Amino acid sequence: APVASSLCVQYTHRTVVITGGLLAFSGMALGFFGLNMVWMYATTGFLQGLGISFSWTPAISIVSHYFSKKRALANAIASAGECAFAFMFGPFFQWLIGQYGWKGALLIIGGIQLNICVCGVLMRPLASSCFLEASHCETETSPGNGASRTDKEDPSPITPKTFNWMLVRRPEFVLYAIFGILAAMSFFVPPLFLVPLSYSLGIDESWTASLLSILAMVDFGGRLLCGWYANLHVTKTIHLLAMAITLISTSLMLLPLANNYLSLAIFTGFYGFFFGTTVAIHITVLADVVGMPEFDSALGLFMLIRSTGGFVGPPLAGLIVDMAGDYRGGFYMAGAILVLSAGFLIILDRLQQKKIRGSKISTKPEKSTLPYPSLHILKHQ
Repeated sequence: APVASSLCVQYTHRTVVITGGLLAFSGMALGFFGLNMVWMYATTGFLQGLGISFSWTPAISIVSHYFSKKRALANAIASAGECAFAFMFGPFFQWLIGQYGWKGALLIIGGIQLNICVCGVLMRPLASSCFLEASHCETETSPGNGASRTDKEDPSPITPKTFNWMLVRRPEFVLYAIFGILAAMSFFVPPLFLVPLSYSLGIDESWTASLLSILAMVDFGGRLLCGWYANLHVTKTIHLLAMAITLISTSLMLLPLANNYLSLAIFTGFYGFFFGTTVAIHITVLADVVGMPEFDSALGLFMLIRSTGGFVGPPLAGLIVDMAGDYRGGFYMAGAILVLSAGFLIILDRLQQKKIRGSKISTKPEKSTLPYPSLHILKHQ
């Protein structure tokens, strides 16, 4: 992710996405030969994973650059495609394996991923939306006759040319990165243990498969609804994210109480819906935290740091399940960690509010304590 972001800064999002599509296709196509396990790690693991990262990171970044006022809604709509295709392609991949074997399925999936290059070609090059937004804000508040500076001149677009690694020194980014690590530790647990938990409850296999479909459908609805609501600007996005995380943790804590298919499906639906709301706005919150000029660098670093949580979370949950002898322990762990992550969002919001109040106090004009205006002029002289 940081490599993809740095390449976006140096070149264009379009170039990186096309390169990612070619890498993803190459990984799956070379995996078709299946020479040995090391070969599969290098092709379908490393090469295809690198291609997906090169495709996903610029695609998420460019949406935030394209839109300013409706950024939350745009990110929600863009991310909703993930749910729709996950819902449709799951059975399709199983059918491919049954018809053509795993080797043939890999080759066909690689061909499908080659369409990423087509999507990359359709991405309009940026005219430095971050600079234009900043200049627009400055010109609207410019003193004088009230006329905007952009009415008289058209500023040339300027894009940052270096990847900013120093974001790790900013307290706001560090707090949000810690939230990302804790959230990632929890988000991967329910999809892993949902099916085994249903088996342990004696639910039939045909009904168990439908739980993942329910999860995908309500996730889709949650993303769109949250994006629409965030676009109304009724609630700050960071407050909305904190509320969604709290509700997710609540649903995870209640999910182990289910003892039949209906109750398990209801709690799964609650979890999927609030998970969708989180995915819809967490990138928008990152843009609000660091600002659009540093967004590409921040997105790459955030994904790199957050991935450590996804790496540690599932094994830790598996260890707890083995020690407890019950799959419910993994859900309790995920809910507790999410509560902790919401605390870091609250600390981040308090820090931002404190800085805003401090900037307002520092920009207030100093009031004169001298009785006459002439003496006030002498004071400045």
